Amino acid sequence: MWTKEDLQKLVKDKMGDYAFIVVSNRQPYIHNFKQGKIESQRGVGGVISALDPVMQACQGSWVAYGNGEADRDVSDEQGRIQVPEGNPRYTLKRVWLTKEEEVGYYYGYSNEVLWPLSHTTFCRPIFRREDWEMYKTVNMKFAQAVMEEVGNKKAFVWIQDYHFCLLPKFLKQLAGDRVITAHFWHIPWPSYETFRICPQKQEILEGLLANDLLGFHIRYHCNNFFDVVDRELECKIDREAEAVIKGNHTTLVRSYPIGVDFEGLSRFAQSPEVTTKKNTLVQEFGLSGQKVLISLDRLDYTKGIPEKLAAMDSFLQNHPEWKKKVVFLQIGVVTRLHLPEYKNLNDKLNALVEEINWKHGVGRWKPVILARRHFSLAEVLALYRTGDVCLVSSLHDGMNLVAKEYISSRYDEEGTLILSQFTGAARELTDAIQVNPYDCDQFGEGILTALALSEDERRKRMKKMREIVANHNIFRWAGKVLSDLLKFEFKEDENKQEASP
Repeated sequence: MWTKEDLQKLVKDKMGDYAFIVVSNRQPYIHNFKQGKIESQRGVGGVISALDPVMQACQGSWVAYGNGEADRDVSDEQGRIQVPEGNPRYTLKRVWLTKEEEVGYYYGYSNEVLWPLSHTTFCRPIFRREDWEMYKTVNMKFAQAVMEEVGNKKAFVWIQDYHFCLLPKFLKQLAGDRVITAHFWHIPWPSYETFRICPQKQEILEGLLANDLLGFHIRYHCNNFFDVVDRELECKIDREAEAVIKGNHTTLVRSYPIGVDFEGLSRFAQSPEVTTKKNTLVQEFGLSGQKVLISLDRLDYTKGIPEKLAAMDSFLQNHPEWKKKVVFLQIGVVTRLHLPEYKNLNDKLNALVEEINWKHGVGRWKPVILARRHFSLAEVLALYRTGDVCLVSSLHDGMNLVAKEYISSRYDEEGTLILSQFTGAARELTDAIQVNPYDCDQFGEGILTALALSEDERRKRMKKMREIVANHNIFRWAGKVLSDLLKFEFKEDENKQEASP
């Protein structure tokens, strides 16, 4: 099993002469004003929960968009701050964007083109020339910010996700071979039939193929990428070596199923702080004496939240004996409300919750609770420990780390996971109760199955899944990516050795 110490040793032994830089749109720590004081909060989302422990182990620099209202107040003139607060382990460098840049690059091209294009959820992308131009502008702004961190050194730059398709190419233009880049695509890669509608498809592919290493969660997404490249560009695809050769440049294309900090989460879940939070949340939401179904999602149309509510409706309709015995607590992090699809989803959820509670409620008992506030990591783990069943119902997902976080938190080997078959995690977590979220009746029966499992069966399933998540943890994921990336450092020396007598 990979550990934090193994990763630290790899970085120290092999990357000592290199700057280590991670780039993402979302920042790991946000500073906001609360009751007149500046408060630091850890960012939300799978990229943050996955990479923050890696960066704390590696102690590099993280370049990200500074969007907190108090971010400028706590950063230096270069936008830098040491994080996390109280025990700083690495540098966060914030990039400042104008309102126009945020609208065009983030809300526009990233989330109205690339996000729906990559998820098979029947949401049509919206192509605007001005959004594409702003996307290019912001990618160059991030390239310049990265180069400020690189300086005259050599660097490994690890780029995260769909916000930065052009960044690898810009970095190579600015620094040449002095910068070695890996790019991890955290969401699905679309099929050719879907991707070919994108007007900027060639520029996107050429940007990604400037990377030395391009990673996806699962082999299926790698194969989709190879298929798209084969049909759109003049290049050589070596499927045996898992590489694309374009001109004189080779890009390795590999699958790396992402994990979580299993040991860290499992240990924290057992802490007195989490136990106290658990008792507080049970009281706040009136969960005592109930079987608790729990879900934690961003309020995004890919996460299948309306489908979960439909499954709950079907379950109670077909099994009314469970009324007053079970509660479904949906935690929803509000996101991208400036976009019509997200605002409509938010309104739809309000209506669905009200309808189900009116239809099935008995006296003071209501079957569904929808909470939209921010929850700290301690509160999230407390919620996982509270949930007898965790529902993960994504309509399409690269991996989904909520499933793995839930398993990591269940040190008691209790709890049951219901998992959509359309997540990357479904390929590893075969002992979860897998459902098709589009089939609300089958999903509803999955809820019944989860609630009716014997204690022995629950523990057997959870123990097997905990072993998988423990062995495929976040340090193993980062170690495998960096180990492959490190091969580029020695390429020139190996060539010299082969040429020598």
